[in-house]
Amino acid sequence: MDRRAFIKTFSAGTLLTGAALAGCSPKQQTTGDSASAALGEIPTDQMTYRTGKHGERVSLLGYGCMRWPTVTGKSARDNDSDIDQEEVNRLVDYAMAHGVNYFDTSPAYCKGFSERATGIALARHPRNEYYIATKLSNFSPDTWSYKQSVNMYKRSFEYLQTDHIDFYLLHGIGMGGMDNLRGRYLDNGVLDFLLEERKAGRIRNLGFSYHGDIECFDYLLERHDIYDWDFVQIQHNYVDWHYAKQVNTRNTNSEYLYTELEKRHIPAVIMEPLLGGRLASLNRHSTELLKQREPQRSIASWAFRFSGNQPGVLTSLSGMTYMDHLQDNLRTFCPHKQLTDDELQLLEHIAQNYVSYPIIPCTNCQYCMPCPYGIDIPTIFFLYNNSLNKGDIVADKTDPEYKDARRHFLIDYQRRVPRERQADHCIGCGQCKIHCPQRIDIPAQMTRIDQLAENYRRQ
Repeated sequence: MDRRAFIKTFSAGTLLTGAALAGCSPKQQTTGDSASAALGEIPTDQMTYRTGKHGERVSLLGYGCMRWPTVTGKSARDNDSDIDQEEVNRLVDYAMAHGVNYFDTSPAYCKGFSERATGIALARHPRNEYYIATKLSNFSPDTWSYKQSVNMYKRSFEYLQTDHIDFYLLHGIGMGGMDNLRGRYLDNGVLDFLLEERKAGRIRNLGFSYHGDIECFDYLLERHDIYDWDFVQIQHNYVDWHYAKQVNTRNTNSEYLYTELEKRHIPAVIMEPLLGGRLASLNRHSTELLKQREPQRSIASWAFRFSGNQPGVLTSLSGMTYMDHLQDNLRTFCPHKQLTDDELQLLEHIAQNYVSYPIIPCTNCQYCMPCPYGIDIPTIFFLYNNSLNKGDIVADKTDPEYKDARRHFLIDYQRRVPRERQADHCIGCGQCKIHCPQRIDIPAQMTRIDQLAENYRRQ
């Protein structure tokens, strides 16, 4: 079956999740569907918990604090508006009332305001009722010095209103390779400092999050007898389990990452359980297969069930901007339902279908932003992937669907991306490329998408 036939068979009517990227309202953006409401009230006493290295009782659903809502109703990850603190408080209260006790933030999240907003919301609760995870996000070389890194570390305590961090991470190991790892943490003495902070009790668990260069991951695990990692955060979902390299050749299958942690008895924290939102809604074929099994469950719930299926997983993070996201995920984890062998085979089949057409492997991490020329990189990538999934990328003018595909793509592009933020404004400076954990050649992709849009406009 050629690619066009595949898309027509398996992708008709599909809409990938990524509404936050496209500027959708809370009602439009959902990880589930209205049928999930028919499942009834969410229990407050059935959250599934896992045990940490030092006996911590951690909720299997963790709250990722990189997408707090803003006063304009959009995610702070994609929007410059002020964080809606009242709504953040409401989400935190609801999550904790239903058993969530792990909150993951960073100095880099929400344009630098996530820790402050998270701290305000959590400080209204007894400190022994929740775990805080944050990171040393010293990505820029001007923060690599010992002094700047330690200052960033100390500010986290101030913003989070706490005297200890439950789970502290070296942020984004593998981005930039071994030179980056040495410059940020090893040669400057920062990792030695953090190890001493753990001894002093100000850090209760020390770990790292991994993206990209597998040499860095292996290097740190080979020295586990020295560093004694308490946990490690990895990208893991039912596509990345076996097909991470098909999505992006620089990625590593999460089966390998998880297995390496498991044999050292290091708990795994899961990020990207939805592959940047792309597993929250699938093509028609895959959707029908999942709905036949669980008609009232959201498509996203299958990905979350997979993320918690391995016993060595401590918690699975979800960046929940809206209450319907939170409620849908709570239904999945209150309690978590292990996947059967038959269900795992079904997800393997869906993963194989997923990697059969060439999407751009953007996970909306936002590390490429802001673009100095104002280009909305994540939204453009989402719209391209969405158009590809729907069959709206057609090069052959004689194709009977060319006219409709052209119209749909241009309408979507013009409506969702302001003219001054479109791909044609890329000058190829490459500033974004060096920050991308997926190693996407962003300028090259911008040129390709701009050419597609220009060709469509000229017809």
